[in-house]
Amino acid sequence: MGDLFLVRHGETEWSRSGRHTGRTDVPLTEHGRAEARALVPLIRSHRIGAAFVSPSQRARETAELIGLPDARPDVDLMEWDYGAYEGITTVEIQRDRPGWFLFTDGVEPGPVEHPGESVEQVSRRADRMLAKVDAALANNEGCVVLVAHGHFLRVLTARRLGLAPEDGALFQLATGALGRLSYEHGWPVIAGWNVRPGS
Repeated sequence: MGDLFLVRHGETEWSRSGRHTGRTDVPLTEHGRAEARALVPLIRSHRIGAAFVSPSQRARETAELIGLPDARPDVDLMEWDYGAYEGITTVEIQRDRPGWFLFTDGVEPGPVEHPGESVEQVSRRADRMLAKVDAALANNEGCVVLVAHGHFLRVLTARRLGLAPEDGALFQLATGALGRLSYEHGWPVIAGWNVRPGS
């Protein structure tokens, strides 16, 4: 069975400033585009059997720049819906909620277009995505690549490793970086994390 590669989209203005970017469709910065292009040699060094991408423009552009223009959009790869915390930094949230932490404390409800998600809801999407990944790995030779978002990919990583979704807190993933999930003696493992050229 092939490996699962996780690519977080390149930098945006909001990711650079620490603003929670769930459903707001913020484009890549020039630096974010450069981060994505730098991953091309890492992606090309593997045989890719299937690729999926979040529908957001920052993820789709990242997929194109890393050489996966035909990656299949999937709504299950969208970023955590931050509800009322959309566009707000952790520092700003903690002024009203000292010690607040996304993975354990969740978000406040937002407007109808982005009401917010609990960690359990994000986990259910991650589990659905992993089922699609496993089907693709079973039906194709090569690896599967997911191009998506930081918090979502952290929850997905926790679930792949058999951990609780809250344990996604342990797997910080930088913009324009790659994670590689594999198996050792039948057990899921992290084979690489926050990988960038030269790292």
